[in-house]
Amino acid sequence: MQAIIDQYKATIRAAAEQKIPLQIRGGGTKDFYGNAVVMQNNTLLDATAYSGIIAYEPTELVITARAGTRLADLEAALDQKGQMLAFEPPHFGASATLGGCIAAGLSGPRRAAAGSVRDFVLGVRLLNGKGDDLSFGGQVMKNVAGYDVSRLMVGAMGTLGMLLEVSLKVLPKPMTEITLHMQMDEATAIDKMNQWAGKPLPISATCFRSGELFLRLSGAESALRAAKLKLGGEELSEGDVFWKSLREQTHDFFRSASSLWRLSINPTTPPLSLPGEKLIEWNGGLRWMLNDENLDAAILRKTAKDAGGHATLFRSNEPGISVFHPLEPGMMNIHYALKEKFDPSRILNPGRLYPEM
Repeated sequence: MQAIIDQYKATIRAAAEQKIPLQIRGGGTKDFYGNAVVMQNNTLLDATAYSGIIAYEPTELVITARAGTRLADLEAALDQKGQMLAFEPPHFGASATLGGCIAAGLSGPRRAAAGSVRDFVLGVRLLNGKGDDLSFGGQVMKNVAGYDVSRLMVGAMGTLGMLLEVSLKVLPKPMTEITLHMQMDEATAIDKMNQWAGKPLPISATCFRSGELFLRLSGAESALRAAKLKLGGEELSEGDVFWKSLREQTHDFFRSASSLWRLSINPTTPPLSLPGEKLIEWNGGLRWMLNDENLDAAILRKTAKDAGGHATLFRSNEPGISVFHPLEPGMMNIHYALKEKFDPSRILNPGRLYPEM
């Protein structure tokens, strides 16, 4: 395996010397996400060659694996011990890798109850834009001074370094899960989701679409029975299929050819007065929107900002629109400084996160 790392180092150093952009790529299932890499067909840095689980301590709830490890293989190993990645990362294809999961920073339906990808990253090993082999964090949760570099890699889209290894906290799988569904309007659903989120109820995921609210309950069977009596609604026979369709975006809502926007906002925000079909997750904190009428991106982003959040153009056939929400000058300066430290030659996935980087 060291020979693979040495080859990565040589490729990065040669690219830095010649100012050749590198496209870091794992399984390719999230190629659609983010801005196009500048000269992305020039040199490909394939992360899948460096794969495999390095260490797994079920009693410590920690797993360390190489970035090229398939997510499916990682989750299969956890499943054998009755454990899981609690943030429910989307795969978007069988070849999805751990490195791609961390670089994209996407969480699934359980995020509002369990936490985000960033909350579970304990440590990383990476190659920076100079080909230096660096390690940050470890295999235990601890407080750090300054930047928590391990978590900076979450959602960085490969612009700060090529991930080699990742240590993650894992959690036991729930003993039982059921899904309830009930009819109500959007405003009522948002209000109910937020009310219930503040109570000791075993709700692990929520979804609202077209007048119907879905709740997933996770935990001991007795607790689920008591919660079902309190919440009401009808039980959905194939709840696991439903939540997987949301996570993997195979649900009918996501099959539209329209541009798909992802608005992360204050969960208590009332229904947004924007045209287009919507799907709500995370107790109202995540609003998916199909932009059927090609509403101007500036309007969508202002709406999200006014609601305490930001808007991401998740999927689109429209060129020329930056995928991620523009940053305030102070925050952009921090990004510039980080890029300068980790990738001074600006060769790693240039433009993937922000066009100017």
